[in-house]
Amino acid sequence: MRFSEEVCERLGNYVYRLIDPRNGETFYVGKGRNNRVFDHAAGAVGLANDDSPTLGSKLDRIRAIKNAGLDVLHVIHRHEIPDAAVFEVEAALIDAYPGLTNIQGGHASSDRGPMNHVELLDKYSLPTFSQNPEHKLVLININKLEDRFDRQAIYNLVRYCWRISRSRAERAEYVLAVVRGVVVGAFIPEKWMSATSENFSDLPYADGSEAHRIGFTGVEAPGNIWDLYVGARGKRISDPQLKHSQNPVRFWNC
Repeated sequence: MRFSEEVCERLGNYVYRLIDPRNGETFYVGKGRNNRVFDHAAGAVGLANDDSPTLGSKLDRIRAIKNAGLDVLHVIHRHEIPDAAVFEVEAALIDAYPGLTNIQGGHASSDRGPMNHVELLDKYSLPTFSQNPEHKLVLININKLEDRFDRQAIYNLVRYCWRISRSRAERAEYVLAVVRGVVVGAFIPEKWMSATSENFSDLPYADGSEAHRIGFTGVEAPGNIWDLYVGARGKRISDPQLKHSQNPVRFWNC
């Protein structure tokens, strides 16, 4: 099945979902034009402007569906979307379907994505993070955190595991954990290493499948550094240079 040229012209920009027919689960949300949805549902690679980190998990799911003798289902969720709005529509859908194979949240998801009322109050009333930090930093999004005051949980999430430059990461003095635009933790990375089960044997979910990524072991930053970057309840990031967009990792001075 393909859209005709006439239909493609009428559709314009659209946002779609890929669905696993074995359980009805939405496993990918994307944006596109023309016949992109059919190419993705078929598992075609080499698509222009595709975000390469997302390919692995998505293609694995598509292959599993095809190996079961089935076809990927798909839904065009919204079409004729203005260029200026297509990223926001995609982001809203990504946020609405947990467990997607999309590696990252949608456009501005970390900054304007789903939050409860406490998170919203904190986001707009907390002290502001330094506009020009003096240290070499890595800021990492950990939006799956359930308790922002559980320092062990923050540490476990922020240290494992990321697709980032090891040489740049090793230059960082501190790793900062960020949730929805708010810094919630600060740690000293003592050793960066491959995300293997041997290197992270204390994490039950470190099964070796992410060995191409890296993580770190370390300790909490000293009290003066924690107060500087985190404070009592967190500090909100307002500087555009430090805000996260699609990439969960931001470097500063390193």
